[in-house]
Amino acid sequence: MEPVNVAIIYYSSTGSVHALAQAAAEGAEKAGARVRLRKVAETAPPEAISANPAWGQHAQDTADVAEAGHDDLTWADAVLFGTPTRFGNPASQLRAFIDTTGPLWFAGKLTDKVYSAFTSCNTAHGGQESTLLALANTFYHWGGIIVPPGYTDPIQFQSGNPYGTSHVATDGLPGEVALQAARYQARRAVDTATALKVGRAA
Repeated sequence: MEPVNVAIIYYSSTGSVHALAQAAAEGAEKAGARVRLRKVAETAPPEAISANPAWGQHAQDTADVAEAGHDDLTWADAVLFGTPTRFGNPASQLRAFIDTTGPLWFAGKLTDKVYSAFTSCNTAHGGQESTLLALANTFYHWGGIIVPPGYTDPIQFQSGNPYGTSHVATDGLPGEVALQAARYQARRAVDTATALKVGRAA
């Protein structure tokens, strides 16, 4: 059987979500998947980016990361979305990408795939869970199979978020617990997508 294809599509302004996305890519690859790591296009005005040195630096540091396209979604058996929390919702940059997917949805090209999500925000109760649940609303519309990490691995009792990996950005870049949680979440998505692929082939 062909390996599972996993697209990890994310937006990151200062690097926290990017670090989680990289960890998720590692976890998916270790589970045997073919992985595409993709960032969505930046839509913020240059003056906003330049006003925050960390934002501008991260943009430079990730200039070589390919931007997400519709073909990444159609290619994938599983898709993990990463986003900062913006007032309890996904960042507008990620939403802008998702909002272009209507033709794929209408053609049935987003159905029956595995979907999962991860996030980061500035405070411990700053909307991580509501952001992940908001993304799940999109997955419902697509007819996706939502695979959260749940409390299905010991790392989840340390990370504490059954909806998806989350990180408090004011603590600095994600530490080992969050990175392990992201790797585990991706492995779980790969395992589920693999089981579905085997079942369909049978």
